[in-house]
Amino acid sequence: MKGRWAEDAALAYLEVRGYRLVARNRRTPYGEIDLWLEKDGLPVFVEVKQRASGRYGTPLESIRPWKLERMKKSALYLLGREDVSVRFLAALVTGTRERWRIETVELEP
Repeated sequence: MKGRWAEDAALAYLEVRGYRLVARNRRTPYGEIDLWLEKDGLPVFVEVKQRASGRYGTPLESIRPWKLERMKKSALYLLGREDVSVRFLAALVTGTRERWRIETVELEP
């Protein structure tokens, strides 16, 4: 997979910060969740976006409102209930496989 390295980098970055992997690339009727993590007993759903440069905008700019809504629906589908607290993050990877940096941003779907 072409962009798999960015997901690998984001996962390693988040695991060092105390997140634990539950599942990767989980498909639902509403879309795909890149990373399903857990931290302090709370489910965390992560959208990983990678850009080699800012030429076509930032990774965060590529996450549209419809994507956030699909993330929320996918998370609730995977959890099987709606009465649970959930966090959503964007892992924004800038650069190439050889040289990159990661920033995380809390998302509000």
